[in-house]
Amino acid sequence: MAIGVLSLLGFQLVDSAFIARLGTAPLAAQSFTFPLSFLIIGIQVGLGIAMAAMISRALGAGETPRARRLGSLFLISGTLVIACLALALWAVQSPVFSRLGADPGTRELIRDYWAPQLLAAWLGAVLYFGYSLFRAHGDTWLPGKLMVMTSLINLVLDPLLIFGVGSWDGWGLPGAALATAIAFSSGLMVLGRRLKRTDWLAIQGLGGELRRSAKPFAGIAGPAMISQLMPPLAAMLAITAVAGLGEGAVAAWGLASRLETLSLMVVLAMTMSLPPWLGRCYGAGDWGQIRRLMRLALKVVVVWQLGLGLVMALGAPWVAAVLAGNPEVRDNLAMLIRFLLPSYSLLGICMLVVSAGNALGWPLRAMLMSGARLFVFYLPCLWLGAWLGGLMGLAMGAALGNGLAGLTAWWVLRRILSSPRRQAAYGHA
Repeated sequence: MAIGVLSLLGFQLVDSAFIARLGTAPLAAQSFTFPLSFLIIGIQVGLGIAMAAMISRALGAGETPRARRLGSLFLISGTLVIACLALALWAVQSPVFSRLGADPGTRELIRDYWAPQLLAAWLGAVLYFGYSLFRAHGDTWLPGKLMVMTSLINLVLDPLLIFGVGSWDGWGLPGAALATAIAFSSGLMVLGRRLKRTDWLAIQGLGGELRRSAKPFAGIAGPAMISQLMPPLAAMLAITAVAGLGEGAVAAWGLASRLETLSLMVVLAMTMSLPPWLGRCYGAGDWGQIRRLMRLALKVVVVWQLGLGLVMALGAPWVAAVLAGNPEVRDNLAMLIRFLLPSYSLLGICMLVVSAGNALGWPLRAMLMSGARLFVFYLPCLWLGAWLGGLMGLAMGAALGNGLAGLTAWWVLRRILSSPRRQAAYGHA
């Protein structure tokens, strides 16, 4: 999963790197779309969390027919929900991007890009639901391989569709979204063929299963989706602060956002692969194994992210030079890398604890923890830093917010895992 996540997030960074060669204006236009793109991703991840949790628990309890019905229901409902969301985001694009601070010229660039980007986002969501089904059944190899495959297809198509070939000039900014859409479509065709060889889906009994599972599904999916929607909301609020610092700062912040997700590949892989395992342990009441899994996961996160963050901070000028051509954007990006990348060691702790909470039966507390990370620690520190010290202050404030959130999440998890009584109470919350 780590290899797959690396490739998946890597092609998003590749998109931004190619778009940066078009100029600062197209890169800033793409950066303004990130919060709404994260909104779609948040919904799909929330649905995927509930899907993996419920199917893995059904399999652990020996309820294989129910697991098949749940798989079919989740694939159908998830596809429809994301399609409706994409249509709604297309309809409200003008007032939303105006409110985010995009000027008329930038909104014109966004308008050409937004339709193919929403199509790519919908295709990516459907593919992600397929990944969640395979992960729930213990297969992480196929999702990982498909992530690599789609990333390579996107890498090949990006320069062709953005810049063209021969006498054809290409589509520019919309070409990046079209390349992604084609890559995801290829992944869906492969996944569909593999899914036909399994017996993980069912047609009969879906209505009765819907009535039976709607409430427990909502109990997991609701808080999980709210938790996943908080980051795009926070991203919208953050980019309004960045927009006041100039177009160069917005472009650098967009590149830093792509680099953030790429640098968190190990954490993201764990948040996808660990919950089904934790869910089965939770169903068996094996809290000793849960403690061992979480301790190991936290050690890996801290060591990996801190080491990577320090290396990236030392090499910030060279990394920024690769990703950005404009000197102002390059300098701003290097500054953001120095402060933000090392702080992801503590951010990773918070992400892992929130993911574990959804698998271990306390999604409401996981949601509250996610909200505290963003709206109690991250955004207030970011705004205060931007007010006091411009872009450097903003970077320092964001890093401080990540650190405070990670320490708080570690304290909460330690209290739960140190007491059997708290484990029982949280497990039935």
